[in-house]
Amino acid sequence: MATHHSSAPIRSPDVSKDGGKIRAAHLLIKHKDSRRPSSWRENEITRTKDEAISTLLGHEARIRSGQASLGDLAMTESDCSSARKKGDLGYFGRGDMQKEFEEAAFAMKPGEVSRVVETASGVHLIERLE
Repeated sequence: MATHHSSAPIRSPDVSKDGGKIRAAHLLIKHKDSRRPSSWRENEITRTKDEAISTLLGHEARIRSGQASLGDLAMTESDCSSARKKGDLGYFGRGDMQKEFEEAAFAMKPGEVSRVVETASGVHLIERLE
């Protein structure tokens, strides 16, 4: 007869309300004035910031209406290499991300999706996962 062995439960790393690590995904649209105006999708990004915001607002509308998830859109529309992981950035703590991104991500509850967040990298929609 087989014996069952159990180990300690698997826990998320240091997820806490006092500024510990959180997990988030994002959809990034870069523009020509972004810190690095190129991506896995385009060698040279020429869209303006206003065009990037307009594109992102269209994606936001699809997410909020339930037509698509942020993760599914990120796979084909995000300019970040995290697209292959549905935009999942994994766990990060305070000071690990750009200030505007961090403030938005930490202000949300798990399951919430941000409005447009502007950083030096471009414009993002962020989904707090944990």
